[in-house]
Amino acid sequence: MSEQTKGPTHYRLLSTLRAIGPYLREVQCKEDAYLFDCLSVCVNDKKSPEQREFWGWWLELERNGEVFEARYRSGLYDASGEWQEKALPKKSIQDVTRTQEAFHQKLVKTLQSEFEISVEMHEESVEFV
Repeated sequence: MSEQTKGPTHYRLLSTLRAIGPYLREVQCKEDAYLFDCLSVCVNDKKSPEQREFWGWWLELERNGEVFEARYRSGLYDASGEWQEKALPKKSIQDVTRTQEAFHQKLVKTLQSEFEISVEMHEESVEFV
């Protein structure tokens, strides 16, 4: 059996990654490249929902041979729906870190148990904040 046949298909990966939680940005994913994000802390909850901004993280997960490389970034999700790489305020660091670490543990465990695929940190990935 060839390696291509043994590996999970894009659609099986999408289904498995979707089950991890609400983080997968499925529309922005393509074969061997998946985007996740998490809006961890609302900047100002007094604003109307469509105007709110959030502190959080996002992940670009790309397949590189037999492993996935995780490239995490953190910053501000602005009112226009775009991520900006920015330093997190001190009061938000703990919540952003907690959600990022919990997600990463689920991601690693799920890919290993379902497909025997490991996850490595990309050299450009920011450390957990």
